[in-house]
Amino acid sequence: MSLTSPPLKPRRPLKAGLLLSALFLVLALFLAGPFQGLAGAREVNFGIISTESSQNLRVVWDPFLDDLRKGTGLDVRAFFATDYAGIIEAMRFDKVQLAWYGNKAAMEAVDRAGGEVFMQTLAADGTEGYYSHIIVNADSPLNSIDDMFAKAKDLNFGNGDPNSTSGFLVPGYYVFALNGKDARTAFKRVVTSNHESNALSVANGQVDAATCNSEALERLQLTFPDKRALIKIIWTSPLIPSDPLVWRRDLDPGVKKKIEDFLLAYGKSDPREQEILGGLQWRGFKKSDDDQLIPIRQLELFKQKKDLEDRGSLNAEQRSRLAEIDDLLAALDARAAELAGK
Repeated sequence: MSLTSPPLKPRRPLKAGLLLSALFLVLALFLAGPFQGLAGAREVNFGIISTESSQNLRVVWDPFLDDLRKGTGLDVRAFFATDYAGIIEAMRFDKVQLAWYGNKAAMEAVDRAGGEVFMQTLAADGTEGYYSHIIVNADSPLNSIDDMFAKAKDLNFGNGDPNSTSGFLVPGYYVFALNGKDARTAFKRVVTSNHESNALSVANGQVDAATCNSEALERLQLTFPDKRALIKIIWTSPLIPSDPLVWRRDLDPGVKKKIEDFLLAYGKSDPREQEILGGLQWRGFKKSDDDQLIPIRQLELFKQKKDLEDRGSLNAEQRSRLAEIDDLLAALDARAAELAGK
Protein backbone atom coordinates (compact mmCIF):
# COMPACT_ATOMS: atom_id res chain seq x y z
CA MET A 1 0.00 0.00 0.00
CA SER A 2 1.39 3.44 -0.87
CA LEU A 3 1.70 5.80 2.08
CA THR A 4 0.04 8.50 -0.02
CA SER A 5 -3.01 6.33 -0.89
CA PRO A 6 -6.25 6.89 1.07
CA PRO A 7 -6.79 4.19 3.69
CA LEU A 8 -9.22 1.40 2.90
CA LYS A 9 -12.50 1.78 4.72
CA PRO A 10 -13.59 -1.39 6.53
CA ARG A 11 -17.17 -2.46 6.06
CA ARG A 12 -17.54 -2.85 9.78
CA PRO A 13 -15.60 -1.61 12.81
CA LEU A 14 -12.39 -3.45 13.60
CA LYS A 15 -11.92 -4.99 17.00
CA ALA A 16 -9.24 -3.32 19.14
CA GLY A 17 -6.78 -6.20 18.62
CA LEU A 18 -7.21 -6.16 14.86
CA LEU A 19 -6.88 -2.39 14.79
CA LEU A 20 -3.63 -2.58 16.75
CA SER A 21 -2.32 -5.25 14.37
CA ALA A 22 -3.21 -3.08 11.40
CA LEU A 23 -1.35 -0.13 12.92
CA PHE A 24 1.73 -2.30 13.47
CA LEU A 25 1.52 -3.50 9.86
CA VAL A 26 1.42 0.07 8.53
CA LEU A 27 4.34 0.99 10.78
CA ALA A 28 6.33 -2.04 9.54
CA LEU A 29 5.66 -1.10 5.91
CA PHE A 30 6.78 2.43 6.64
CA LEU A 31 10.01 1.28 8.30
CA ALA A 32 10.75 -1.23 5.57
CA GLY A 33 10.17 1.33 2.83
CA PRO A 34 11.19 4.98 2.62
CA PHE A 35 12.81 5.22 6.04
CA GLN A 36 15.15 2.24 5.57
CA GLY A 37 16.00 3.44 2.09
CA LEU A 38 17.14 6.75 3.55
CA ALA A 39 19.14 5.01 6.27
CA GLY A 40 20.80 2.77 3.69
CA ALA A 41 21.89 5.79 1.69
CA ARG A 42 23.37 7.41 4.78
CA GLU A 43 25.39 4.39 5.94
CA VAL A 44 28.89 3.99 4.50
CA ASN A 45 31.34 1.25 5.44
CA PHE A 46 34.94 2.43 5.03
CA GLY A 47 37.42 -0.35 4.22
CA ILE A 48 40.98 0.01 5.54
CA ILE A 49 43.71 -2.29 4.20
CA SER A 50 45.79 -4.22 6.72
CA THR A 51 49.21 -2.56 6.51
CA GLU A 52 49.58 -3.23 10.22
CA SER A 53 47.46 -4.56 13.09
CA SER A 54 43.84 -3.40 13.25
CA GLN A 55 44.44 -2.09 16.77
CA ASN A 56 47.21 0.21 15.60
CA LEU A 57 45.24 1.31 12.55
CA ARG A 58 42.21 2.24 14.66
CA VAL A 59 44.33 4.64 16.73
CA VAL A 60 45.18 6.79 13.71
CA TRP A 61 41.99 6.26 11.70
CA ASP A 62 39.29 6.79 14.35
CA PRO A 63 39.79 10.59 14.71
CA PHE A 64 39.63 11.03 10.92
CA LEU A 65 36.53 8.85 10.59
CA ASP A 66 34.85 10.76 13.45
CA ASP A 67 35.41 13.98 11.52
CA LEU A 68 34.12 12.36 8.33
CA ARG A 69 30.91 11.42 10.13
CA LYS A 70 30.42 14.91 11.54
CA GLY A 71 31.40 16.69 8.34
CA THR A 72 29.14 14.70 6.03
CA GLY A 73 26.30 13.60 8.29
CA LEU A 74 26.90 10.04 7.09
CA ASP A 75 27.01 7.00 9.34
CA VAL A 76 30.61 6.01 8.52
CA ARG A 77 31.82 2.72 9.97
CA ALA A 78 35.35 1.32 9.80
CA PHE A 79 35.77 -2.09 8.16
CA PHE A 80 39.01 -3.98 8.81
CA ALA A 81 40.05 -7.31 7.33
CA THR A 82 43.09 -9.51 7.91
CA ASP A 83 44.31 -9.08 4.33
CA TYR A 84 43.80 -6.85 1.29
CA ALA A 85 41.57 -9.41 -0.44
CA GLY A 86 39.08 -9.13 2.40
CA ILE A 87 38.48 -5.44 1.66
CA ILE A 88 38.28 -6.05 -2.10
CA GLU A 89 35.73 -8.83 -1.65
CA ALA A 90 33.76 -6.73 0.83
CA MET A 91 33.49 -3.98 -1.79
CA ARG A 92 32.51 -6.53 -4.42
CA PHE A 93 29.55 -7.67 -2.31
CA ASP A 94 28.64 -4.11 -1.25
CA LYS A 95 29.69 -4.66 2.37
CA VAL A 96 32.16 -1.80 1.84
CA GLN A 97 31.25 1.29 -0.16
CA LEU A 98 34.43 3.33 0.31
CA ALA A 99 38.01 2.18 0.89
CA TRP A 100 41.65 3.16 1.23
CA TYR A 101 43.75 0.88 -0.96
CA GLY A 102 47.22 0.61 -2.36
CA ASN A 103 47.30 0.96 -6.13
CA LYS A 104 47.37 -2.77 -6.93
CA ALA A 105 44.48 -3.49 -4.58
CA ALA A 106 42.64 -0.52 -6.10
CA MET A 107 43.18 -2.03 -9.56
CA GLU A 108 41.60 -5.28 -8.36
CA ALA A 109 38.69 -3.36 -6.81
CA VAL A 110 38.11 -1.42 -10.05
CA ASP A 111 38.33 -4.52 -12.25
CA ARG A 112 36.22 -6.94 -10.24
CA ALA A 113 34.50 -5.18 -7.36
CA GLY A 114 32.68 -2.28 -9.00
CA GLY A 115 35.17 0.25 -7.65
CA GLU A 116 36.18 3.64 -8.99
CA VAL A 117 39.22 5.73 -8.01
CA PHE A 118 38.10 9.23 -7.05
CA MET A 119 40.78 10.65 -4.77
CA GLN A 120 44.51 10.41 -4.17
CA THR A 121 46.28 10.95 -0.87
CA LEU A 122 49.13 13.45 -0.58
CA ALA A 123 52.11 12.49 1.56
CA ALA A 124 52.97 14.56 4.63
CA ASP A 125 55.70 16.34 2.67
CA GLY A 126 53.28 17.08 -0.16
CA THR A 127 54.69 14.53 -2.61
CA GLU A 128 52.38 12.36 -4.69
CA GLY A 129 54.18 9.10 -4.21
CA TYR A 130 56.17 6.71 -2.03
CA TYR A 131 58.74 3.94 -2.44
CA SER A 132 58.99 0.19 -2.14
CA HIS A 133 62.04 -1.18 -0.32
CA ILE A 134 63.91 -4.37 0.35
CA ILE A 135 65.12 -4.21 3.94
CA VAL A 136 67.56 -6.21 6.06
CA ASN A 137 68.82 -6.01 9.62
CA ALA A 138 71.27 -3.17 10.25
CA ASP A 139 73.96 -5.73 11.16
CA SER A 140 73.38 -7.85 8.05
CA PRO A 141 76.32 -8.35 5.65
CA LEU A 142 73.81 -7.90 2.78
CA ASN A 143 74.16 -4.47 1.18
CA SER A 144 72.56 -4.94 -2.23
CA ILE A 145 70.14 -7.06 -4.23
CA ASP A 146 73.11 -8.89 -5.72
CA ASP A 147 74.30 -9.79 -2.22
CA MET A 148 70.82 -11.05 -1.37
CA PHE A 149 70.54 -13.26 -4.46
CA ALA A 150 74.06 -14.63 -3.97
CA LYS A 151 73.02 -16.07 -0.59
CA ALA A 152 69.28 -16.51 -1.27
CA LYS A 153 69.18 -20.28 -0.64
CA ASP A 154 70.36 -19.65 2.92
CA LEU A 155 67.95 -16.78 3.62
CA ASN A 156 64.46 -16.45 5.05
CA PHE A 157 62.48 -13.84 3.11
CA GLY A 158 59.43 -11.82 4.12
CA ASN A 159 57.19 -11.07 1.15
CA GLY A 160 54.17 -8.74 1.10
CA ASP A 161 50.47 -9.34 0.66
CA PRO A 162 49.83 -10.51 -2.94
CA ASN A 163 47.52 -7.49 -3.44
CA SER A 164 50.07 -5.01 -2.10
CA THR A 165 51.64 -2.61 -4.60
CA SER A 166 54.85 -1.87 -2.70
CA GLY A 167 55.02 -5.14 -0.79
CA PHE A 168 54.51 -7.47 -3.75
CA LEU A 169 53.86 -6.09 -7.25
CA VAL A 170 56.68 -3.52 -7.51
CA PRO A 171 59.46 -5.66 -5.99
CA GLY A 172 58.01 -8.66 -7.82
CA TYR A 173 58.75 -6.94 -11.11
CA TYR A 174 61.83 -4.77 -10.47
CA VAL A 175 63.66 -7.05 -8.03
CA PHE A 176 62.62 -10.51 -9.13
CA ALA A 177 61.22 -10.59 -12.69
CA LEU A 178 63.91 -8.32 -14.14
CA ASN A 179 66.58 -10.47 -12.51
CA GLY A 180 65.05 -13.74 -13.69
CA LYS A 181 64.17 -14.80 -10.15
CA ASP A 182 61.03 -16.16 -8.54
CA ALA A 183 60.55 -15.06 -4.93
CA ARG A 184 58.64 -18.25 -4.18
CA THR A 185 61.61 -20.52 -4.97
CA ALA A 186 64.70 -18.32 -4.65
CA PHE A 187 64.95 -18.47 -0.84
CA LYS A 188 65.25 -21.11 1.82
CA ARG A 189 61.88 -20.04 3.25
CA VAL A 190 59.31 -17.39 2.34
CA VAL A 191 56.67 -15.95 4.68
CA THR A 192 53.95 -13.46 3.76
CA SER A 193 52.84 -10.60 5.98
CA ASN A 194 52.00 -6.90 6.14
CA HIS A 195 54.53 -4.06 6.08
CA GLU A 196 54.73 -3.60 9.84
CA SER A 197 55.20 -7.30 10.53
CA ASN A 198 57.87 -7.58 7.83
CA ALA A 199 59.78 -4.64 9.30
CA LEU A 200 59.58 -5.98 12.85
CA SER A 201 60.59 -9.46 11.67
CA VAL A 202 63.72 -7.99 10.06
CA ALA A 203 64.52 -5.90 13.13
CA ASN A 204 64.08 -8.94 15.40
CA GLY A 205 66.15 -11.24 13.17
CA GLN A 206 63.20 -13.52 12.33
CA VAL A 207 63.71 -13.06 8.59
CA ASP A 208 66.89 -12.05 6.77
CA ALA A 209 65.31 -9.74 4.20
CA ALA A 210 61.81 -8.48 3.43
CA THR A 211 59.70 -6.12 1.37
CA CYS A 212 58.43 -2.93 2.97
CA ASN A 213 57.77 0.67 1.94
CA SER A 214 58.83 4.19 2.85
CA GLU A 215 55.53 5.06 4.54
CA ALA A 216 55.67 2.00 6.78
CA LEU A 217 59.24 2.79 7.80
CA GLU A 218 58.28 6.37 8.60
CA ARG A 219 55.40 5.03 10.68
CA LEU A 220 57.77 2.61 12.44
CA GLN A 221 60.03 5.55 13.32
CA LEU A 222 57.08 6.98 15.27
CA THR A 223 55.80 3.78 16.88
CA PHE A 224 58.99 1.73 17.40
CA PRO A 225 62.02 4.01 16.85
CA ASP A 226 64.32 1.45 18.47
CA LYS A 227 63.22 -1.16 15.92
CA ARG A 228 63.56 1.27 13.01
CA ALA A 229 67.19 1.81 14.03
CA LEU A 230 67.79 -1.92 13.45
CA ILE A 231 66.71 -1.80 9.79
CA LYS A 232 68.81 -1.13 6.70
CA ILE A 233 67.47 -0.47 3.19
CA ILE A 234 69.28 -2.31 0.38
CA TRP A 235 66.92 -1.49 -2.51
CA THR A 236 64.55 1.37 -3.38
CA SER A 237 62.01 1.39 -6.19
CA PRO A 238 61.03 4.15 -8.59
CA LEU A 239 58.32 6.46 -7.23
CA ILE A 240 54.94 4.77 -6.77
CA PRO A 241 51.79 6.93 -7.10
CA SER A 242 50.27 7.80 -3.71
CA ASP A 243 47.47 5.59 -2.43
CA PRO A 244 44.03 6.11 -3.93
CA LEU A 245 40.65 6.22 -2.28
CA VAL A 246 38.03 4.13 -4.08
CA TRP A 247 34.26 4.16 -3.82
CA ARG A 248 31.71 1.86 -5.38
CA ARG A 249 30.76 3.20 -8.77
CA ASP A 250 27.07 2.82 -7.94
CA LEU A 251 27.25 4.77 -4.66
CA ASP A 252 24.51 7.38 -4.40
CA PRO A 253 25.64 10.61 -6.17
CA GLY A 254 24.57 12.74 -3.22
CA VAL A 255 26.69 10.65 -0.86
CA LYS A 256 29.64 10.90 -3.27
CA LYS A 257 29.32 14.69 -3.33
CA LYS A 258 29.36 14.91 0.48
CA ILE A 259 32.46 12.71 0.75
CA GLU A 260 34.33 14.51 -2.03
CA ASP A 261 33.59 17.99 -0.66
CA PHE A 262 34.69 16.94 2.82
CA LEU A 263 37.98 15.41 1.68
CA LEU A 264 38.99 18.30 -0.58
CA ALA A 265 38.49 20.80 2.26
CA TYR A 266 39.90 18.67 5.06
CA GLY A 267 43.17 19.82 6.59
CA LYS A 268 43.48 22.96 4.47
CA SER A 269 43.68 25.36 7.42
CA ASP A 270 42.56 23.71 10.67
CA PRO A 271 45.65 22.75 12.76
CA ARG A 272 43.70 20.00 14.50
CA GLU A 273 42.75 18.41 11.17
CA GLN A 274 46.34 18.74 9.98
CA GLU A 275 47.50 16.89 13.09
CA ILE A 276 45.02 14.07 12.43
CA LEU A 277 46.23 13.81 8.83
CA GLY A 278 49.80 13.78 10.14
CA GLY A 279 48.95 10.65 12.12
CA LEU A 280 47.98 9.04 8.83
CA GLN A 281 51.20 10.39 7.25
CA TRP A 282 49.18 12.55 4.87
CA ARG A 283 48.88 16.24 4.10
CA GLY A 284 45.53 16.04 2.36
CA PHE A 285 43.79 14.85 -0.77
CA LYS A 286 43.49 15.67 -4.47
CA LYS A 287 41.02 14.51 -7.09
CA SER A 288 41.98 11.44 -9.08
CA ASP A 289 40.45 8.77 -11.31
CA ASP A 290 41.13 5.32 -12.70
CA ASP A 291 43.93 6.68 -14.91
CA GLN A 292 46.07 6.80 -11.77
CA LEU A 293 46.36 3.04 -12.12
CA ILE A 294 48.02 3.11 -15.57
CA PRO A 295 51.61 2.64 -14.26
CA ILE A 296 50.44 -0.23 -12.05
CA ARG A 297 48.63 -1.89 -14.95
CA GLN A 298 51.78 -1.54 -17.06
CA LEU A 299 53.86 -3.16 -14.32
CA GLU A 300 51.43 -6.05 -13.97
CA LEU A 301 51.37 -6.63 -17.73
CA PHE A 302 55.16 -6.30 -18.07
CA LYS A 303 55.56 -8.96 -15.40
CA GLN A 304 53.07 -11.29 -17.12
CA LYS A 305 54.81 -10.75 -20.46
CA LYS A 306 58.24 -11.52 -19.05
CA ASP A 307 56.94 -14.64 -17.32
CA LEU A 308 55.62 -15.89 -20.66
CA GLU A 309 58.72 -14.94 -22.65
CA ASP A 310 60.98 -16.67 -20.13
CA ARG A 311 59.23 -19.97 -20.84
CA GLY A 312 60.77 -20.12 -24.31
CA SER A 313 58.49 -22.35 -26.37
CA LEU A 314 54.86 -21.24 -26.10
CA ASN A 315 51.67 -23.01 -27.13
CA ALA A 316 48.96 -21.33 -29.19
CA GLU A 317 47.02 -20.13 -26.16
CA GLN A 318 50.13 -18.61 -24.59
CA ARG A 319 51.11 -16.89 -27.85
CA SER A 320 47.61 -15.45 -28.06
CA ARG A 321 47.89 -14.16 -24.52
CA LEU A 322 51.28 -12.59 -25.31
CA ALA A 323 49.76 -10.77 -28.31
CA GLU A 324 46.87 -9.63 -26.12
CA ILE A 325 49.31 -8.25 -23.53
CA ASP A 326 51.16 -6.32 -26.26
CA ASP A 327 47.87 -4.79 -27.42
CA LEU A 328 46.93 -3.82 -23.87
CA LEU A 329 50.35 -2.27 -23.26
CA ALA A 330 50.08 -0.28 -26.51
CA ALA A 331 46.69 1.05 -25.44
CA LEU A 332 48.02 2.02 -22.02
CA ASP A 333 51.05 3.70 -23.57
CA ALA A 334 48.75 5.71 -25.85
CA ARG A 335 46.56 6.78 -22.93
CA ALA A 336 49.59 7.75 -20.85
CA ALA A 337 50.93 9.85 -23.75
CA GLU A 338 47.54 11.50 -24.12
CA LEU A 339 47.46 12.42 -20.44
CA ALA A 340 51.05 13.72 -20.56
CA GLY A 341 50.09 16.01 -23.45
CA LYS A 342 47.21 17.65 -21.59
